[in-house]
Amino acid sequence: MAKEIVNRVANSILKTIDLEVLYPKGNRTAFDISPWLENGMVLREKDFREAVSTHLWERYTNQYVSIHCSTEAIIPAWAFMLVSTKLIPYAKKTVIGSQQTLETILFTEILSDLDISEYQNAPVIIKGCANKPIPSAAFGMLISKLQPIAKSIMYGEACSFVPLYKK
Repeated sequence: MAKEIVNRVANSILKTIDLEVLYPKGNRTAFDISPWLENGMVLREKDFREAVSTHLWERYTNQYVSIHCSTEAIIPAWAFMLVSTKLIPYAKKTVIGSQQTLETILFTEILSDLDISEYQNAPVIIKGCANKPIPSAAFGMLISKLQPIAKSIMYGEACSFVPLYKK
């Protein structure tokens, strides 16, 4: 007589948080201003402003856009800000910085609004594997938010986890 297979993970009191589920949908675009610089290094204000004014900003509608310069040019802050003013009416979000900075800011906003009351005094697993670019900082923010209320915090999967914290 065969024993009934019981899914102990499904029946456990463990609560799982998967940051990939919280990942905001939408295209990400890295907007590089270096093509608008002379030799990729020198910002000529008149030429730069002309490039900004004639660019088709509508193509960034509903996108998450990071604004950066891929060369080692020294760029005044106003140049990034000027580009940002053109993107704001179209993009979901604009950030001056790298794609990593963009993802970190998105997760900062998401996690600051996340209701974690269901994790009160519960053992929590933060899911580790993701197909989306979850920034490391997001895991740190989540731990900071969970540690004061969770019974324990683990990282990984229910069948194979690393313990991080226990009350």
